[in-house]
Amino acid sequence: MFDRPRANERAVLVHIRFSSNQDDQIVEEFVELARAAGAEPVAKVSGKRSRPDAKLFIGSGKAEEIQQIAQENDAQLVIFNHSLSPGQERNLEKLLNCRVLDRTGLILDIFAQRAHSFEGKLQVELAQLRHLSTRLVRGWTHLERQKGGIGLRGPGETQLETDRRLISKRIKLLKQRLEKVAQQREGRRQTRRKRNIQTVSLVGYTNAGKSTLFNRLTGADAYCADQLFATLDPTLRRVSINGGEHIVLADTVGFVSDLPHDLVAAFRATLEETREANLLLHVVDATAQHQDDVIVEVEAVLKEIGADEVRIIQVFNKIDRLDESKPRIERDNNGIVRRVWLSAVTGQGTDLLRQVLKEICLDGEPAMPLAVKKEEQGMGDDEDVTPRIYYGV
Repeated sequence: MFDRPRANERAVLVHIRFSSNQDDQIVEEFVELARAAGAEPVAKVSGKRSRPDAKLFIGSGKAEEIQQIAQENDAQLVIFNHSLSPGQERNLEKLLNCRVLDRTGLILDIFAQRAHSFEGKLQVELAQLRHLSTRLVRGWTHLERQKGGIGLRGPGETQLETDRRLISKRIKLLKQRLEKVAQQREGRRQTRRKRNIQTVSLVGYTNAGKSTLFNRLTGADAYCADQLFATLDPTLRRVSINGGEHIVLADTVGFVSDLPHDLVAAFRATLEETREANLLLHVVDATAQHQDDVIVEVEAVLKEIGADEVRIIQVFNKIDRLDESKPRIERDNNGIVRRVWLSAVTGQGTDLLRQVLKEICLDGEPAMPLAVKKEEQGMGDDEDVTPRIYYGV
């Protein structure tokens, strides 16, 4: 095992391209993730391969290059922007003589730092234990039975079994506690349904400005910063949009590309707020260079948690950073709201968003056209045959 400094670990970042269509945005996001975890990137190593190496993920030549760079920069950590198998991680640590972390472990570490609520800590611990259970190694080598000899026969071979049993028991306990939390959340949702209170959930890529928009609409003081996963714990607040009329607005964890499946599974209870919402506000960074890719990533996660059938409105945020962009509402040919352009920092366009929320949540704006019909009786050649659009609420 390697000693782990508390903060500012000097890290070498490794990103291998396996396809020609990968762009620099992936590397930039990787660097921001490392900084969000508290690492100090001292060098970046890139390369190209057709497929991962079974033993080291990278070739032996590239591994020696990373080892030399880590030594020259006095790095205590090497972070891969990929998922490594337990064997690859161990082999790399032996060769590089420093700690090795993959993308999944990096994101889990960030979540562990940002979780403050009881539920959030349970969810992160569950994800960490699931990840750790695949990476148990024999650390009790002084008790290994294979060494043989008098006095060297001991319980070392059963230590892995003991660790697995302890982790399994802890995972079971965490699941039970999270199940109680899920039941409590469902009870609150049922109460809102009985009172006919609409729920709107903010979703989107991390650092798109969800928490800033949440604070602007609710007057809350949820922590927000210009960094990835600035906030983790879900927050719900009432929002007045028409005098005495209220809705419930939920701020959820941001998404990121290649979000670890263990995290999605662990946060399923929290993400149910998104799946059970009446409306989703998909907050998009209007200044992002690869908006389409980001939108696809978010939609993929929404589909994975079963929230892809909920009505979605795209909210393009940060228009204050654009040269020529004004607050506006974009509707389709049927008058259905599709996009809202605003700035959560300056407040530009937030009144338009409140107007949209009132139209949909209180006035009952139609969700989408169900069918286009025309009258079949009493319609002659000279009569109006304009289609009538029927909407479903």
